[in-house]
Amino acid sequence: MATALDKKEIMHEFKFFRVYKDGTVELFRPPSQTIPPFYDPTTGLRTKDAVISTNPPLSARLFLPKTTPSNNNKLPVLLFFHGGGFYYRSAFSIDYHNHVAAIANKANVIAVSVEYGLFPARPLPACYEDAWSALKWIASHAGGNGPEPWLNSHGDLERVFVSGNSAGANIAHTAVSEVGKKGLPGARIIGMILEHPYFGEDDKMWMYMCKDNKGPEDPRMKPAVEDLKRLGCERVVVFAAEKNDLFEAGKKYVEELKKSGWVGNGELVVNLGMGHSQH
Repeated sequence: MATALDKKEIMHEFKFFRVYKDGTVELFRPPSQTIPPFYDPTTGLRTKDAVISTNPPLSARLFLPKTTPSNNNKLPVLLFFHGGGFYYRSAFSIDYHNHVAAIANKANVIAVSVEYGLFPARPLPACYEDAWSALKWIASHAGGNGPEPWLNSHGDLERVFVSGNSAGANIAHTAVSEVGKKGLPGARIIGMILEHPYFGEDDKMWMYMCKDNKGPEDPRMKPAVEDLKRLGCERVVVFAAEKNDLFEAGKKYVEELKKSGWVGNGELVVNLGMGHSQH
């Protein structure tokens, strides 16, 4: 029989959480405060939430800028994955709502920000599975016959971009890698934008969160040459922060991508004087 002391005994101590001997997990950051979608009269941006899947539960926040053209001149689609170490933050939090709203307004795109499953409620690889489901959901709107009216009316599925910040950039890479392996009928991925990507930091923590991991060389955490070579997009830009522990990870990603034999165009942008996620 377990004692009170057993229940308080720490089995694993990681950067973002600790695990007790009784199996409970203590997260070092509280759940994100979320806000509902709303119309912004200052910019004309409209937002709403959509259900991608009910089993498992998967939803997203959509952003539609004011300047919506006619059906014969549609907007590019941006699929975005928030950061948070795979265990916290939300597409519905005020910081990520504002970040993606700014992108939608300035770039004039329809943005889809995914509320993917988080550890420990839905351990990895749930987030990667959710990302693939989100990509297929977007592609289902080819021909204007999908479940989301905004994408049917305004989304140009020949101009899809996939992006993410920190852990979300890791998820974005894995999703676009799957496109390179399997294809994505109905949609064309033009580019991938990785913001301060999370690769290879604290492998033991990531391997604990991802029970089906393949060890320190797992291609979802350490991009494999063969995945980079057949990456399913035409252009990549990686933003790396000068004062970020993950700076070298972003720099190395671009270097390895160019050496892999991939036929697209890759670019590294260094955010001078900036720390992680200070964009």
